[in-house]
Amino acid sequence: MPAYKFEALDASGKSTSGLLDAENAKAARTQLRAQSLVPLSVTQVASAGTQGEGLRFTRRVFNSTGLTVWTRQLAGLVGSGLPLERALTALSDEAEDPRQRELVAHLRSEVNGGSPFARALGSAPREFDEVYRGVVAAGEQSGALGGVLERLADDLEARQELKAKLIGATLYPAIVSLIAVVIVIFLVTYVVPQVASVFTNSKRALPALTIAMLSISGFLRSWGWLLALLLAAGFALLTWMLRNEAFRERFDAAWLTLPLIGKLARGYNAARFAGTLAMLASAGVPILKALQAAAETLSNRAMRADAMDALVQVREGAPLASALAGKKRFPGLLAMFSRLGEQTGQLPLMLERAARQLGMEVQRRAMQMATILEPLLIVAMGAVVMLIVLAVLLPIIQLNTWVK
Repeated sequence: MPAYKFEALDASGKSTSGLLDAENAKAARTQLRAQSLVPLSVTQVASAGTQGEGLRFTRRVFNSTGLTVWTRQLAGLVGSGLPLERALTALSDEAEDPRQRELVAHLRSEVNGGSPFARALGSAPREFDEVYRGVVAAGEQSGALGGVLERLADDLEARQELKAKLIGATLYPAIVSLIAVVIVIFLVTYVVPQVASVFTNSKRALPALTIAMLSISGFLRSWGWLLALLLAAGFALLTWMLRNEAFRERFDAAWLTLPLIGKLARGYNAARFAGTLAMLASAGVPILKALQAAAETLSNRAMRADAMDALVQVREGAPLASALAGKKRFPGLLAMFSRLGEQTGQLPLMLERAARQLGMEVQRRAMQMATILEPLLIVAMGAVVMLIVLAVLLPIIQLNTWVK
């Protein structure tokens, strides 16, 4: 049963608005009149559309934090014994964002119409990815939707925390680098020519450092626009080439070989893979389906290809630990914990411990890299500024020597 958004007038002439479920717009107006309301407008808030299209919004309704909070709230309501339809009604009534209210009302109408909750979530694929829907479907089949949603919220929260710490560790070096580039460009293109122009009319030869800085300044002032254009064109070309799956896989494989960033990327993807696989396995999702869903969460295409190859080996009868052990891009820690889980019959628990261990290792490496980069960037910036200052001061010192 679809949901409709309405605006109406009550008996006193005041305007009111809200959401209601009805078979069609005519039935919605009939409901409003039965409540002594005069309908002004009745519009359907969302439509699942044709099969495969899904619910469409101009931009995402939930960000990563909002989705975690909403999942946690829904888990609490369902876990306390409240029927799913009433839980969705409560979340729809309490939503402050109109777009979120409309989305939840649409989910509620789909559930009221007899659709499973996972299928209702499938009408909004931009908001709820395949892993999210797979976990919910497993929770519905097992009859433990509340507990499964709670574990899903924990996983979303842990993933968001890991990503936030990685961004926090790399944000300061990125800001320092950007400021350093802007300052150096300003000094080279404006300050150096202004000061050095005083000495250009002199018959004396300028110091070599000053001549070099003037050459760099002249090049940037004359051809800086072309350099910026070439950089932008190169970035656009790389972005276009990354759309090719074969090139993207080779690029991601080369990215993993970088000294510091490569280890971070490998650890982050492995932690995400292990965490997703643990969550799906604990929810009762079959291992082959869980492996495929976990592989699709990997942002690195080379590691995704390895995970899909491991899926093929597991489908043919190989143990998960053996399949992962043959993939050198995955840390050996993941294969070791998988082997322990298979031997003890506690695979989800061991995978969860592996994800936690890998996440802690990624955080440690990120903080270590930030600790090393911060002083190096400051020293490098100071050295470049010192060269520019020397290029300006050397002619002045040389002039004082001539006067004496």
